[in-house]
Amino acid sequence: MGSLHKTTFVLLMFCLAVLGRADHLKYKDPKQPVSVRIKDLLGRMTLAEKIGQMTQIERENATTGVLSKYFIGSVLSGGGSVPSPQASAEAWASMVNEMQKDALSTRLGIPMLYGIDAVHGHNNVYKATIFPHNVGLGATRDPALVKRIGEATALEVRATGIPYAFAPCIAVCRDPRWGRCYESYSEDPKVVQSMTTLISGLQGDVPSSEAGRPYVGGSKKVAACAKHYVGDGGTFMGINENNTVIDVHGLMTIHMPAYYNSIIRGVSTVMVSYSSWNGKKMHANHFLITDFLKKKLKFRGFVISDWQGIDRITSPPGVNYSYSVEAGVGAGIDMIMVPFGYTEFIDDLTAQVKSGIIPMSRIDDAVYRILRVKFTMGLFESPYADPSLAGELGKQEHRELAREAVRKSLVLLKNGKSASAPLLPLPKKAGKILVAGSHADNLGNQCGGWTITWQGLDGNGNTAGTTILSAIKSTVDPSTQVVFSENPDSTTLSDKYDYAIVVVGEPPYAETFGDNLNLTIPGSGPAVIQSVCKSIKCVVVLISGRPLVIEPYIGAIDAFVAAWLPGSEGQGVADALFGDYGFSGKLARTWFKSVDQLPMNVGDKHYDPLFPFGFGLTTEAKK
Repeated sequence: MGSLHKTTFVLLMFCLAVLGRADHLKYKDPKQPVSVRIKDLLGRMTLAEKIGQMTQIERENATTGVLSKYFIGSVLSGGGSVPSPQASAEAWASMVNEMQKDALSTRLGIPMLYGIDAVHGHNNVYKATIFPHNVGLGATRDPALVKRIGEATALEVRATGIPYAFAPCIAVCRDPRWGRCYESYSEDPKVVQSMTTLISGLQGDVPSSEAGRPYVGGSKKVAACAKHYVGDGGTFMGINENNTVIDVHGLMTIHMPAYYNSIIRGVSTVMVSYSSWNGKKMHANHFLITDFLKKKLKFRGFVISDWQGIDRITSPPGVNYSYSVEAGVGAGIDMIMVPFGYTEFIDDLTAQVKSGIIPMSRIDDAVYRILRVKFTMGLFESPYADPSLAGELGKQEHRELAREAVRKSLVLLKNGKSASAPLLPLPKKAGKILVAGSHADNLGNQCGGWTITWQGLDGNGNTAGTTILSAIKSTVDPSTQVVFSENPDSTTLSDKYDYAIVVVGEPPYAETFGDNLNLTIPGSGPAVIQSVCKSIKCVVVLISGRPLVIEPYIGAIDAFVAAWLPGSEGQGVADALFGDYGFSGKLARTWFKSVDQLPMNVGDKHYDPLFPFGFGLTTEAKK
C-alpha cells in the first residue's frame, strides 16, 4: 500500500505542477519582459494560429465563431462600417466586446486588435467631434495643438471600445489634383514632420529609454498608424494609387522624413501605400519595406497592408491571388487587410509556407511584431472596452478644442480692396447682412470625406455640429438681420446689405473619387461669388480640401478666407470673421494661378503662385 500511496502522491504533485504551470504561463504574466512573453507565446503557436494573427477582416464578416475558428488577429471597420446607424458609444463597445470574447475563447486566448479610420476625430461615429482635416491643421503650424487633437481623438476612439486608429496620414501631397490631398498636412516635408505630434497624442509620449520602439501608454491611448508608406502624395498628376516617379534622393528627402519622426515617437504600425515607386508596387517592395523600413530604420512595430492592398499588386486586382500573397508577405507586410476573402488568403498563405515558398522565419517575424504591439499596449491585460469612457464621445471640451483648431487653421488671403481699407473683422452690429452659398448651412460639406461614411455626406442630419450659418447667427448682435439664401436671385440681391458672407466649395469626396484635373469651384459657387460680390461688400469663405481656381474672381472679392474642411465646429469660422480672435493661419500649400502650373511646390525653379507657401494675412482680435 505504501508504494501505491507514493505513486498517487507523485501523480498528484505532477498534476498540481501542470495546473500551476497553466496558471503561470509566461506570456500571461505582465511582470515578464515583453520579449520573454512574445517568445513564450510564439513557441506555443501552430501555423494556423500564426497565420490567423496576420489576418485582418472586416467587421461585417466577424460574425460569432469566425474569430475563434480562424484565430483571427484583427478586425476593422471600413469607412462607414458601423454596428447600426447612429450607434451609441455603448453599442460600439458592446459589438467590439462580443468579438473579443470570441477571440479570447481560443486555446491560447490571444486578444484581437480592432482598428478604425479615425483621421479627423473618430469620424465614423455619430456625434463624435469632427476636427479639421489635415490640410487645415498644417496651416495652423501648431504641433502642440495637433498633439492635443490626438489626445482627444484617442479618448473618443476608446469610448467606443476601439484601441487602434489608422492615423496619421503623413503623405506629402505634391499635387492638389490628388483626391487625398486634404489628408496631407502640407507639400513641405518639414511641416509634415512637425505634425507627427499627433502620434504622441494618440499613443502617449514614449519614454526616452523606449524611443524608437512601439509604445502605447495605457488604456486611454490607442495604437497609431503612419500611412501610406511611401510616396503616396507624389503620384503622376496626383492620380490616386498611381506611380510616383522620383529618384532615391527625392523619395528620401520629400516623402520619407516624417517616417523617421514617427518611428522615434514610437508609432505602433505603418500602413503600406497602394501607389508604386518608379513602376514597382509598394505592396511588393521588399527593399523599402524590409531592407529600409525594418532593417535600416529599425522599425519594430508591424507593417499592415491597405484595404485589399495585396490584391492590387496585380492588374486587374486579384487576377493572380497566390502571387499577390507571395509578393506581399514576401515583401515584409506583417498584417494583411483582407476584409472579405480571408479564407482564400489563409489557405494560400498556409500552402505557401508548407511548400517552402514563404519561409517560416518570415511568418515568425510578422507574428512577433504583431504580438509585440499587442503586449506593449496592454491588450492582454485589458482586452475589453472601459465603460467609464463612454462619455468622452463628442465631449464639450473636445468640441472647444476643435473650434480652436478651426480658427487657427483659417488662412486670410485677402482683406479689403486696398490694404488701407480692410473688411475684416466684420462688425457684429449691422442693419442687414446676407449669407449665401452652398456651404453656409451644410454640415456634411463642412466636414468633407471620411465623415460618418467613407465618401462623406451632404446635409445637416448626419451628425452633431454647428454650421457656419448658425455660428454667424449666434455671433452677430441680436438686432442684426441675417438673410440666408443659398443661391440668391436678383430680388434678394436688390435689397440693401451692410455686407455679405459667401460660403462655397467642394462637395465631400474621398480617395479616387476626389481626383480632379480642373480644380474649379464646383456647382453654383462661381456664379454666387460673381453675383453677390458685384453689388455687395463681400467676404468669400472657401470650404475645400485643397486650393481651387480662384484667380478669375479674386479681383471682385473684398476679403477671401481659405477655411479648408473645418469639421463639426463651424463656430471657429465666425470667431475669426467677427474678430473675437485674430486670423493667424499660414498656407501649408502653394495656391496656384491655374492648373497648367501643376505640380508646383515651394522651392521649384518656376514658382509663380497666386499666393505663395507660407502666406497668410493676420488680424488682431477686437478688444
